[in-house]
Amino acid sequence: MFTLRHLQFLIAVADTASFSRAADISFVTQPTLSAGIKELEDRLGVQLIERTRRSVMLTPLGEQIVARARALLLDAKEIEDLARAHQNPEEGDLRLGAIPTIGPYLIPQALPLIRTQFPGLRLYLREEMTEALIEGLNAGRLDLILIALPFDTGSLEIAHLFEDGYQLATPPDAPRPRTTGHSALKDAGQLMLLEKGHCLQRHALQAYPDRNLAQDETFAATSLTTLVAMVSEGLGVTLLPNLAVDAGIVSKSTVRLTPLPDACPRQVVLAWRPNSARAGLFEKLAELLRQSRLRQDIHLSGRA
Repeated sequence: MFTLRHLQFLIAVADTASFSRAADISFVTQPTLSAGIKELEDRLGVQLIERTRRSVMLTPLGEQIVARARALLLDAKEIEDLARAHQNPEEGDLRLGAIPTIGPYLIPQALPLIRTQFPGLRLYLREEMTEALIEGLNAGRLDLILIALPFDTGSLEIAHLFEDGYQLATPPDAPRPRTTGHSALKDAGQLMLLEKGHCLQRHALQAYPDRNLAQDETFAATSLTTLVAMVSEGLGVTLLPNLAVDAGIVSKSTVRLTPLPDACPRQVVLAWRPNSARAGLFEKLAELLRQSRLRQDIHLSGRA
């Protein structure tokens, strides 16, 4: 009978298309990995990998078996997680993924609360686009993700945290809008947004779903910090989420902010795999993130 180790070798080859790199990420020698693949093929009685001097590729059957192997290894990890969670679900490593327009503006403020309540928890944060985060969660690379809706999350469990509206950022020497809301946006100028792939780009364009907002197609930024810098130089205007504004993203710039209370907000949520062994912990973390955001709101209100 083949083992999980055999399947790990096969997946490593599938991911790298190289026996040498697959051996490196599997922490074994290349002969050991090659022997493991050969043993797996012998036990199954089929060819899984086609080898030439220049390339390594899966056979059609090999691709099907790799897909099943990934699911099987994820199930095995869930068994380990279930046993560990039964012992103490609130300790150990937690791999949290977050989109770049939320993670840096929410997690630092929430960390003191998390560390106080869960001193045995080791949090590892990874920032990626929403599609990559969902793929990583489903593949078992991540335990929990922090994203914004609307977005198709499939069968994932969702804990709603808060709504995140927008403010209009305009250059310092531009005429100050005489109104708030969409009327201020309509006359503001070229709307600069993040590049495609950032869900905030789609959400910002949907802030007024009945108005068909137009983006300046000659420019797209990779970060909110870049957008703020471009607005400061008078090159256009942008929409900034309240979360980032409250965290101080414009504190060192000269941009002007105008509230957009009638904009359709994005929904900030935590998501995890159905039937996760640590679902109880994730619900508690969701509550801490809500508390952290509420404290930030109260603090800013007190300063106003």
